[in-house]
Amino acid sequence: MTAALKAIAERDPALRAFVAVAQDAALRDAEAADLLIRRAGPAAWQDRPLLGVTVAVKDLIQTTDLATTRGSLLVNDRPRRDAPAVARLRAAGAVVIGKTTTSEYGWSASTVSRVAPPTRNPWDPERTAGGSSGGSAAAVAAGLCTVALGTDGAGSIRIPAAFCGVVGYKPSFARIPYVPPCADRLSHLGPFGRSVADVAAAAAVATGADPGDPDSAAVAVDRRRAPQRLRIGWLDFPGTEPAVEAAGATLRAALVGLGHQVEDLPLPFADPYPALVDILAAADAAGTSPADELDCDPGRLAVIRYGRTLDGAAVARAEETRLRLRIGLGEVMRRYDLLAMTTVPVEPFGVDAIGPDWAADPADLRWLAWSPATYPFNMTGQPAISLPIGRTPAGLPVGGQLVGPAGGDQLLLATAAQVEAHLPALEPVPQSAMRG
Repeated sequence: MTAALKAIAERDPALRAFVAVAQDAALRDAEAADLLIRRAGPAAWQDRPLLGVTVAVKDLIQTTDLATTRGSLLVNDRPRRDAPAVARLRAAGAVVIGKTTTSEYGWSASTVSRVAPPTRNPWDPERTAGGSSGGSAAAVAAGLCTVALGTDGAGSIRIPAAFCGVVGYKPSFARIPYVPPCADRLSHLGPFGRSVADVAAAAAVATGADPGDPDSAAVAVDRRRAPQRLRIGWLDFPGTEPAVEAAGATLRAALVGLGHQVEDLPLPFADPYPALVDILAAADAAGTSPADELDCDPGRLAVIRYGRTLDGAAVARAEETRLRLRIGLGEVMRRYDLLAMTTVPVEPFGVDAIGPDWAADPADLRWLAWSPATYPFNMTGQPAISLPIGRTPAGLPVGGQLVGPAGGDQLLLATAAQVEAHLPALEPVPQSAMRG
């Protein structure tokens, strides 16, 4: 723990992954873990499988001992107690080391807010770490913690995982309870790690129903037995940059090399982005009063004001689009065990931006449109994982995404671990890149 805190003190002033560090509490918890190990030996891990593991928590997720600002100047009116996932990780012996940066309420897929400087990409400090869980991804990539929690409403775990060269796992909707639940019912809670084994271990502890999230009590588990040779549909999304596409070929080759049947699959759905915007904007507008406007992030405010123009019929049409997408992809997943693709079609953009140049003005309502391979699977609730699969000629990480059927998390994680073992490991971030 002392080493982790020292690393944060040395590297985070340049990286800006953390908004708060629980130094005193983390050291006390680490001392308690040491004492338990001295008394119990290896048996100390029997009921505490994550004993001593350092965990960072995204600033959207409630914690007892650290304030939750939600990346916003607005007052957080949620009770100051651990979210179920945090409480479960602590009960398993994990030590919460701090809170990580996010955009305001997680509205953008970058980590730019009014409460903290933007999080920088550990591979190139002039580039974004992605978002909105960029602080969590950067902290793991830079070796400042072992595991970090994030949230994902349109790609907010998988995008920063791809940009920072780490593993980011979005479980099936509500598999890890999200308390209090989001009104848009798009957000998933999940972990980052430097390996599939790390995210699987954290998710196993955090998974399970909680009365604070009614959806978590009805999580379906896909119990189909996976054949040894999986049938995998490969998706190509328009606008994928050549450098990213070239790295994607590495993922496809790995899947084929493992003996799986990989087939080109024409996009089986129309782009649901307009419906996504209406769902998100309506939920944000409902949760923000005109009196709050002065303290709102200006970009998010543009989305809120659009949301106020929507009537009930518009929101109902957006929800109908979501339902049709769920049904359509459910049919696709009857034919394929998994889907595969590159996670994000572009390289990380500038550290102060919320998207590539063409999507950088929130008033255009295209602030998430540049990541078309992530948000459809929030609308369907399917599990997805982003793995580091290579780097571009500029030295920036590229992520490959696997998507499973709803409830098919075990198949997804097992296949991801198989692919991970087959791919060349991405070398650690050079420490020289993280010094101011």
